[in-house]
Amino acid sequence: MQSACFTAETTTNGVIEHDFTVGGVTGAFWSPQRADRAPLVLMGHGGGNHKKSPAMLGRARLLALHGGFHVACLDAPGHGGRPRTAHDEREIAAMRQAMEAGEPVGPIVVRYNAHLAERAVPEWRAALDFLLGTPWVGADEPVGYFGLNMGTAIGVPLTAVEPRIKAAVFGLHWPDALAEYARRITVPIEYTLQWDDEHIPRESGLALFDAFASKEKTLHANSGSHKELPRSESDSAVRFFVRHLEQPEPQQPDLTW
Repeated sequence: MQSACFTAETTTNGVIEHDFTVGGVTGAFWSPQRADRAPLVLMGHGGGNHKKSPAMLGRARLLALHGGFHVACLDAPGHGGRPRTAHDEREIAAMRQAMEAGEPVGPIVVRYNAHLAERAVPEWRAALDFLLGTPWVGADEPVGYFGLNMGTAIGVPLTAVEPRIKAAVFGLHWPDALAEYARRITVPIEYTLQWDDEHIPRESGLALFDAFASKEKTLHANSGSHKELPRSESDSAVRFFVRHLEQPEPQQPDLTW
């Protein structure tokens, strides 16, 4: 396994936060204070953000405090404190140019996110090896994945190849580079889209949802633009993971007759 270690620890309002690195990739790990072993939820952040962006911190706290989960997030390639490659710089410049010209940015985002996913999926699998070997989680605990936007672009290919992921929450992405991976996914899925998304046509979101082979999948369609996703969707994600990752108490046999 690649070199991995925890590098810092802080505690804030009932949640313990650890920084860690795996093979030079930076990550954050959150746990409820005084937590026992519990399932792990992996979080993928959106494009242009990082592992401790406000959305990631908020979701991590919800998952830890209201779901009792351990939570981990990695900085995607070229994000957070990770250096950008020449390829990263070219794609970012192309996106900015398209936005300034009022041209569709979707094709560039799809192309660039697919490139990032190729780099990030092996990193996530190495991080999962490390985290499942810690005393907080353990190799037998179920794993979930929660990622929107670029987090979906990375999470769908990851879930397609990673059998340890047992449930996932995705949303807000085009199907172009993801539909083939989605057809290989059979775990429970919750998917969210914005009905009035100015970047991702609703037909595209519906096409990606339809591609998942999961027998149990739920679509959440909200009115509003791309950045108007209701905060209640994070609460829904916590409930989703509680249903699918928490181990039910073993039932005692009925010995009465």
